[in-house]
Amino acid sequence: MKFLSILLLSVCVTGAAKAQIVDSAKRKVDLIGAVNFRDLGGYTTADGHHVKWGKVYRSADMSKLTDDDLAELNRRNIAYDVDLRGTQEAKQAPDRMNPNTDYILCPAGSENVGNMMSSFKNVKGDGDSILITYYSNITPLADRYKPMFGKLLNLPADKSLVFHCTAGKDRTGIGAALLLYSLGVPYDTIMSDYEATNYYRTAENEKTEKLMVQAMKLDERVAKNVMAAKKEYLDATFNEIIKKYGSVDNYLKTQIGLSDKDIKTLKKKYLD
Repeated sequence: MKFLSILLLSVCVTGAAKAQIVDSAKRKVDLIGAVNFRDLGGYTTADGHHVKWGKVYRSADMSKLTDDDLAELNRRNIAYDVDLRGTQEAKQAPDRMNPNTDYILCPAGSENVGNMMSSFKNVKGDGDSILITYYSNITPLADRYKPMFGKLLNLPADKSLVFHCTAGKDRTGIGAALLLYSLGVPYDTIMSDYEATNYYRTAENEKTEKLMVQAMKLDERVAKNVMAAKKEYLDATFNEIIKKYGSVDNYLKTQIGLSDKDIKTLKKKYLD
């Protein structure tokens, strides 16, 4: 029953996704050297509270930030950086952040990202099955997101935090979903935040898809799906969590290590 309920909750997301995009003038952070950088504030919880603006941000690669970008991060008091990429990814394109930024790398589950990309070359069909398999593998999630929640629980009141991966879609999308869920944000709103990556990365995705077709010889449909934030991908993660742990709440408690007190702390820190 719980397994089915998550599917029912995610049926009507179009309106929520559009509302999220309409709100992009306030949500999007315009940077020269990074895309898909946005504020997670403003979302309404099931009990009528709102996620605070200007406290938690999500982004794609942050290795190309300009001096003006760094000034903008400083203006927003972003002093904590949670990097969800793999060790090799981070080494090849290290984050450019302001001095004294609290930086942590959380590479769990990213060791074989390159191998996954290679597997798309000879895939039959549209490539959805590979992405769904990736999202269904929840084994590394606890090691990946425990440190992020640890930083969130201890974030100073006058500071803000950003977490990111390379595209700001998969690892970042799951992280955002778990955080918003812990704060009591409804699943349809969580899904709208996830799917909004398609909007925030429109131009970047088009360029990347063309490169994949030309350089990697991928089928155009496969390339589009690799770069897309599709409902069935995030559903796969939540469905697997519910299947194995009974509920997302139980998963957050037993695997991420969030006690009832921790959940109350997160809500006090990040909800109005």
